[in-house]
Amino acid sequence: MDRLTEMEAFATVVDQGGFTDAAKKMGISKSAVSKHVSSLEARLGARLLNRTTRRVSPTEIGLAYYDRARRVLNDAGEADALVTSMQSAPSGLLRISVATDFGVNHLSPILGDFLKEYPDITVNMVLNNRYVELISEGFDLAIRVGELEDSTLRARKLTETSKRMIGAPTYFQQYGRPQRIDDLNEHKLLHYSNQAAGNVWKITAPSGEKRQVRTAGWLTVNDGQSLLNAAMSGLGIAYLPSFLYRDALEKGLVEEAIPDLPVENLGIYAVYPPGRFTQPKVRAFIDFLVARFSGKGPDSW
Repeated sequence: MDRLTEMEAFATVVDQGGFTDAAKKMGISKSAVSKHVSSLEARLGARLLNRTTRRVSPTEIGLAYYDRARRVLNDAGEADALVTSMQSAPSGLLRISVATDFGVNHLSPILGDFLKEYPDITVNMVLNNRYVELISEGFDLAIRVGELEDSTLRARKLTETSKRMIGAPTYFQQYGRPQRIDDLNEHKLLHYSNQAAGNVWKITAPSGEKRQVRTAGWLTVNDGQSLLNAAMSGLGIAYLPSFLYRDALEKGLVEEAIPDLPVENLGIYAVYPPGRFTQPKVRAFIDFLVARFSGKGPDSW
């Protein structure tokens, strides 16, 4: 007899608590289930089930075998599902979480092309500036910028963006321009409240040394565009990714605070739930983003 079928019959009997319910679950006769289990016990040379007129329960050996057999059966089921999913066209609802600034400026303009390419997918893009729990909140995918927290989630790097400290010319005229990292302690800093590290800037010195600047900050908000607006208004120095400040820098509305510092690069990632295989709709969207973002340098955002 087929070994996987024997395993399935035995595991189903354990799951259902008896041969009758196992037969209903598998869609075969009770005698067929009994034959599969008996054949398995004969092949292994061990009794896996305790059988009484009232109930069926696994023996100690049977329980140990059940744990491993269930894993094998789950793996086999996932292998079948993988082949099916890879052959099926991407479809269904795709829920995406993305920071407001990045979503408005970089995802919204290209979503139309994605939907035209995959007409069977519908997209619900949620723009917010908080850290969402993908699985518990029902998201298929999140776009995250910067250092990723340790988690069981899977991630694929899409591209990079640069990060610089910027301020308005009027601010530097009034308060002076910092010459060294330590000078930042004497300046008005503008902070992003949703950073995991809090009001801490991680900066690389010209020597390559990693430094941290921790100040309370003059203004703290949870929106990057608001920080940029504050910096352009001369309220202080902000530490922002280039996809926010690039246009303002080119127009002379902001300037680099300490131009001699090495530029920090931040990864931009697609983050999605763990699993042996990725849903076709998720895989299709990630591949689409990789194709669109490839070739973009850190300073091109």
